[in-house]
This record gives sequence, C-alpha cells and structure tokens, in this order.
Amino acid sequence: MASKNKTSRIIRRVVGGLFALGVVALIVLASLPKPVPVDTAEVARGPLEVTVDEDGHTRVQDRFLVDAPIGGRVGRPELRAGDPIREGQVLARIAPLPPQLLDQRSRAQAEARVASARAAQRQARASVARAQAASEQAARDQERQTRLSKNGGVAAAAAERAVFEARARTEELTSARFGVRVADYEVRMAQAALGRHGDSGDDQMEVPAPIDGRVLRVLQESEGVVMAGTPLVEVGDPGALEIVVDVLTADAVRIEPGAPVRIERWGGETTLEGRVRRVEPSAFTKTSALGVEEQRVNVVIAIESPRDEWEALGDGYRVEARIRVWRDEDVLQVPTSALFRTDDGWAVFVVEGGIAKRRSVELGRQTGVDAAIESGLEAGDLVIVHPSDQIVDGVGVEAR
Repeated sequence: MASKNKTSRIIRRVVGGLFALGVVALIVLASLPKPVPVDTAEVARGPLEVTVDEDGHTRVQDRFLVDAPIGGRVGRPELRAGDPIREGQVLARIAPLPPQLLDQRSRAQAEARVASARAAQRQARASVARAQAASEQAARDQERQTRLSKNGGVAAAAAERAVFEARARTEELTSARFGVRVADYEVRMAQAALGRHGDSGDDQMEVPAPIDGRVLRVLQESEGVVMAGTPLVEVGDPGALEIVVDVLTADAVRIEPGAPVRIERWGGETTLEGRVRRVEPSAFTKTSALGVEEQRVNVVIAIESPRDEWEALGDGYRVEARIRVWRDEDVLQVPTSALFRTDDGWAVFVVEGGIAKRRSVELGRQTGVDAAIESGLEAGDLVIVHPSDQIVDGVGVEAR
C-alpha cells in the first residue's frame, strides 16, 4: 500500500513538472519576436529597356504660309480649315489699291523681292542636288548592309539602321523638292507683284495654291485691306506627319538619331512605331507645371507604322512617346522598390532561411521599375520590396 502511494506521488510530481515546463515554454514562445510579414521578389535575368518618356505633338512636315503678294483689298475666303486643295487653285483674290506716293521706292522693294526669291530658288535647287546624292548613297549602303546581314557579316541592328538612313534620306529629298516648288511659287508671285506695280485697274490678282494638300488654317477670315506680306492661309499635307517631343537636355544627350520609338495614347487602339529623325541642336527654356524653369530640346520623330493605322491623326494632336536609349536582352535585374541608399551606395535585403540579410549591390542601368545589377546578387535570390523601418539586418521575416 505504501509503495502504491509513493508511486502515485511520483506520477503527480512528474505531471506537475511537465505542466510547469509547458507553461514556461508557452511564456518563452510568446515572448519571442514574431516574423515580420514582407513582400518579396525574385532576382531574375531578362531583357531590360531604358526609355525617355515624354508628351509630344504631331505636326505637318512641309507646310507653307501663303501671304499677300501685293497690298490691296482681299475678299472673304471661300475655303475653310480642312478643305482639300489642288496646286494652282485660287486661295484668295486681291483687288489693288490706288497708286500711292513713293512709287519708285515701292518698285525698288518689289524688284528686291524678286531678286531674293530667285536667290532662294537657286539655293533650293542646290539642296535637291545634295539630297539626291545623299539618298543614292544611303540606298547603296542599305543594299550592302542588308546583303552582309544575310550572310552574317554584320549585326541585324546595323542593317536596320541602314534601312532607316535610306528612308530618312528619301524623306529629306522629298522635303527638298517641296522647297523647290515653294521657291518657284515665290518667284512667280514676286514677278506678278512687280508686273502689277502702279496698276490702278479693277482687275483682281488671284493668289494660287502652291501645292496639293489641305488648308491647315485660314488667317484672314474676313474681307478687308491687307498690306503686302500679310499671312492669308496656311496649307500643307496632313498625310506627311512627324512628331515633335521636347525632352530635358540631360535626356537629349542620350538620344541618338535612329533610336526606336513607341507612340502611345494617341487615341487609337494600337501602339505606333517610329524612329528618331533628329535631335535639334538648340535648346530652350520652359517652365514646368511646378513652376521650375527647365532647359529642354525638341526631338523630331518619323512615324514608321503604315499610314492606314494613324490616318485619323491631324496636325497638332497630342501623343505620348517612349524613346529607347538602351536595351539588353539578358540582364540581372531587381525591382527598384527593393533598393535603398546606404553610406556606401545602394543595398537590398535578401531573405535567407527566413532571416533578412542586408547586402550591398552595384547598380547598372535603371528604369522607373527595374534596375540592372552589376554585382552583389545572383539569379534566384529573394529580395524584400518596399522594406519598412521594421526590417533590419538579422530580423525574422515571412513572405505574405
């Protein structure tokens, strides 16, 4: 009987001891810090593209401002903005005013205008000759680069640049020929004004359209007296559009002619393709929406997508352009939201066995979303994005 009581006491003591140990264990576990929930992302290799994103607007490449060749009374215009026109179609009619004083001075001015128009005509024809030679050379280069690319002699990118150069030189030739037509028109108008010098008759002078196209703007919308040189109508071909984007000068130095461009949010359902035609050499000052003065420069972009995809676009329409300045198809990258500044540069928190470990990294190219990693990480590493103040080196974490 005594042995049974002794055994019972031992069992009760063991059970009590185990219960006490369990309570202590629970207290210890409750006092331990809980892992911090975090968002993570995996470091991976893939393509990375750096772009300059800015708003821009369309504009007609070759436009012409028709002005009054002589002073007189212009009639009410019959055309409106958007009306199609043919070369030689009458845009305005001007009835001459009675002869004025200083007649010899007016004649000298008219003769000077004829001489100036003829000089511009010679210059325009010389520009056509230069553009013709450049276009022929670009066509030969394109043929050679395309042949070498098929044989593996040059990279495909070089062949693409040659194609773009040939297309750009062809467009420049077209623009130069447009300049000759305009110069010829200016000579005819100057000669007509000189021939009517001192004429007080009632015959009206007809102002013809210099090109085929459309009326872009009517500047003299009512009947009235105008001086010689007063703008009357602006005409152009809306089918020959280009895009102008003003960018910060710090971004402009990274943009090269021929760089690919994606044109978005222009109103259509597709993304249009384009190429940088040129970066203008002169910058200008522009005040931002925050009231900060910025130095910006215009980048001119040629639209490469088929005309039927963007035929609804007109002159002065708003677009958004993404200009590519760099791209690599195989780059180790992380989200920029995982990066934070340190005294030595940049760092991230890497999750290793449920513990956050701070690791310094060396960055390469960056976009607004991702950054290239030159050293400090390996593909497959798990990094913490948007690390809060709770995340320090050695703290326990768990992925949400």
